[in-house]
Amino acid sequence: MQIMQDIVSAHKGGSPVGIYSVCSAHPLVIEASLRHGEATDSVVLIEATSNQVNQDGGYTGMQPADFVARVHAIADRIGFDRKDILFGGDHLGPNCWQHLPADEAMDRSDVLIDGYVRAGFRKIHLDCSMSCKGDPVPLTDAIVAARASRLCAVAEAAWRAVGGEAPVYIIGTEVPVPGGATEDLDSLVVTSPDAAAATIEAHRLAFDRAGLMDAWPRVVGLVVQPGVEFDHHKVVDYVPTAATRLSRFIEQFPTMVFEAHSTDYQTPSALAALVRDHFAILKVGPALTYALREALLALDTIERELVGADTACNVRETVARAMADNPAHWRKYYASGGAQQRLDLEYSYSDRIRYYWAQPAVEEAVSRLIASLNASPPPLTMLSQYMPGEYWAVREGRIRNRAEELIMHRIDTVLKMYSGASQAAETSE
Repeated sequence: MQIMQDIVSAHKGGSPVGIYSVCSAHPLVIEASLRHGEATDSVVLIEATSNQVNQDGGYTGMQPADFVARVHAIADRIGFDRKDILFGGDHLGPNCWQHLPADEAMDRSDVLIDGYVRAGFRKIHLDCSMSCKGDPVPLTDAIVAARASRLCAVAEAAWRAVGGEAPVYIIGTEVPVPGGATEDLDSLVVTSPDAAAATIEAHRLAFDRAGLMDAWPRVVGLVVQPGVEFDHHKVVDYVPTAATRLSRFIEQFPTMVFEAHSTDYQTPSALAALVRDHFAILKVGPALTYALREALLALDTIERELVGADTACNVRETVARAMADNPAHWRKYYASGGAQQRLDLEYSYSDRIRYYWAQPAVEEAVSRLIASLNASPPPLTMLSQYMPGEYWAVREGRIRNRAEELIMHRIDTVLKMYSGASQAAETSE
């Protein structure tokens, strides 16, 4: 994936540029991202995670080729050029099979990696940091790296079998767990340069032992903890001075920059500072579906006021019922009860509600809501009350007063922060 290597080269040449990675499978988020790419004349990097998309279907029900087909179908419908879409795989490794012995979990990881690369994913995050059944906790750098090199060999073989651009690789992982912390956060410890160096050296040695040094220059990113995170109700903002030593550390590696995870909800200035400080790849996921949720619940409230609760589509109640009926995606994350649990389920930054928009009953309610409001658009005065940003976009003629456009505009406000931060990186202080 030459564009990723070009970003690294730009940083090494003193011109920090960035790229953001959209980590979502929701069709409206994907469409908004492609439309934003069209508006900004830029490529769009879209990633699937191992628990979201895998050979067993993940929580979306999609295998890697299905995910690519979904994105391509949306692109074709809106006229976005497929060649401007980049596909990445996030946390690819034994994440979904930690309950199994390591040998079995890694066998399944081999299948996972092979499927991703054969489907056209060319940015591959090799993440074997999680302990499997019977493993020590935590794993040593050497074990993590050896497993990652094994998966790299699978990816290289799959790429050679199908052709196309050579894959690029991301190594390392962040702390806390992917997708937001599960406990309250007050502060974070930034990864030390020594720890980052140990991760890189362990992987270099493992690649060398596996005969993969031809692929080593395509390891373009290292995941570390730059001091950014969010929990249910708080965001830990990036403090550049706390990451100065870490930022300077990566400058000695000519083919590598940092990849920053959990950048959701950072301020525009913090995002720009991250890119400037060589965190050139910004991952965003929950913030996009958080914006989706804001728009859907606002439209749900508008419709209830317009037609009354008895005839409304009741999206809020439908998704709440889906979460209550199947708590598997949130139970271990929310320890609260009563009224606080209800607030967590709907409003938490960790946005566990995002797992439920694809439930058939919820999808059907959302479809009916969109159709209802398109048939009888809400008055501008109600948009002003519940969706003020979209109200002005309609007033100024940038979007129409149609439900899909109102939703995608809300998502676009987040995307603009990321594309703007990448462009502003060279001048941010």
